[in-house]
Amino acid sequence: MRFVIIGCGLIGAKRAAAAAGHEIVAVCDPDVERRARLAQQTGARALADWREAIAIDADAVLIATPHDRLAPIALAAVEAGRHVLVEKPAGRGPDEVAPLLAAAKKHKRIVKVGFNHRFHPAIMRAKRLADEGAIGPLLFIRGRYGHGGRIGYENEWRFDKEISGGGELIDQGSHLIDLSRWFLGDLTLAYGAAPRYFWPGQVEDNCFLALTGVEQRMAWLHASWTEWKNQFSFEIMGRDGKLTIDGLGGSYGTERLTLHRMLPQMGPPETTAWEYPFPDRSFADEFENFVAAIGGRAPAIGDIEDAHANLSIIQAVYDRAQP
Repeated sequence: MRFVIIGCGLIGAKRAAAAAGHEIVAVCDPDVERRARLAQQTGARALADWREAIAIDADAVLIATPHDRLAPIALAAVEAGRHVLVEKPAGRGPDEVAPLLAAAKKHKRIVKVGFNHRFHPAIMRAKRLADEGAIGPLLFIRGRYGHGGRIGYENEWRFDKEISGGGELIDQGSHLIDLSRWFLGDLTLAYGAAPRYFWPGQVEDNCFLALTGVEQRMAWLHASWTEWKNQFSFEIMGRDGKLTIDGLGGSYGTERLTLHRMLPQMGPPETTAWEYPFPDRSFADEFENFVAAIGGRAPAIGDIEDAHANLSIIQAVYDRAQP
């Protein structure tokens, strides 16, 4: 297939690497050095204007820009007849993403959203185990995700609300919301707080959420930019056992899945653990799902409807936080 990449930063480069074996016909970024570097790596044409990029004959467009450009570029690409893989959160709010959702249905285009955490091997195996009934009917989820930023972090675009749409809630918090919805189904906000504890600026550096679903299922989530040791922990509790994912590789520690299965006599559970020390393949596996969805061989795992539902929860938190 033929692809165009818009946004040549870190994530754009990861998307390019994941597309190995396909033709990248153009890369686009307003930054001369970034687009030139990725063009050299991929053999693609380098462009500055995203409008010119989506006009090029290609099967799909991969969009990895700051949040304020995601939805407008994705909408234009769909209306030009392209399939789209757009980075999460796909926009700054549900109202911004709603026209993209409508356009995807109207033009019958795949709009996959970059919820790559679904494709981490520990999380994929946990989903299979949960779906197979390994821990019985699901009860609740606890999720924690965070890092501590870096020198000058407050000067980056994520701290400009006009560009980002918000802080840690829309950043890492959106991954926790997405994973919770994937396991538990549709969720609504019961409680949400988005305080700013450490980093100066316009946006929150922590968020605390309680989400509710059918049969009193709940997700209790915390995402933080004041987690001084990077952390990822995601626990899925069932009636008959528990699944825990710790780490995502790299600075988050070795990715590990643990299954605790309750025994008839209760007491200490039967425990099985799997470790995934190899390099992160989530972007590559997500890209394979995108290609399969375009070809009609599989549904898109994490699509624009998921992004709209995710952003509706995020917007509800921000609305409650208004004075």
